[in-house]
Amino acid sequence: MSSLPAAAAEFLSHRRIAVAGVSRDQPNAANVIYRRLRADGYDVFAVNPAADQVEGDRCYRSLAAIEGSVDGVVIGTAPDATLQVLEQCTAAGVQRVWIHRGIGPGSLSAAAVRFCTEHDVSVIAGGCPMMFVQPTDFGHKCICWVLGRFGKLPDARAYRFATARGPRPEPAPDVPPPARAD
Repeated sequence: MSSLPAAAAEFLSHRRIAVAGVSRDQPNAANVIYRRLRADGYDVFAVNPAADQVEGDRCYRSLAAIEGSVDGVVIGTAPDATLQVLEQCTAAGVQRVWIHRGIGPGSLSAAAVRFCTEHDVSVIAGGCPMMFVQPTDFGHKCICWVLGRFGKLPDARAYRFATARGPRPEPAPDVPPPARAD
């Protein structure tokens, strides 16, 4: 179990991130996320099955087409394509996903969250990475405040801090650290 700020910080601490749903024709939330991560020095990969190039960069038609592994995937697709991207994530061994959801439905669905749970994929179900990158722009600060004020911030309880060897259990609350042997 995790708080949203802690889950967002852990997700964004990884530097090889794919962004699925980046558009070549009509810039959308995925394009904004892609540009910001690229500007912040992330090793970021645009994924769109119908494009060879977006935002002036190479675009990959699938996660499998990316050389090497990625640490996480931001999903900014239409909701009906989210499960396909999640299937690619599990096939590629991706352990972390952020399913984008802004004011509207975004990419999120109950089926997508259930898929992540069933396949042991750590998921931030909703919200936007732009609410947590530093410095956060004024618009995303406002969105974060409004969502928080009305109890609509994403639930990060399904996000487990993953390692290369699989999920790591969170420390139990109220358990003191082990005594040191001097």
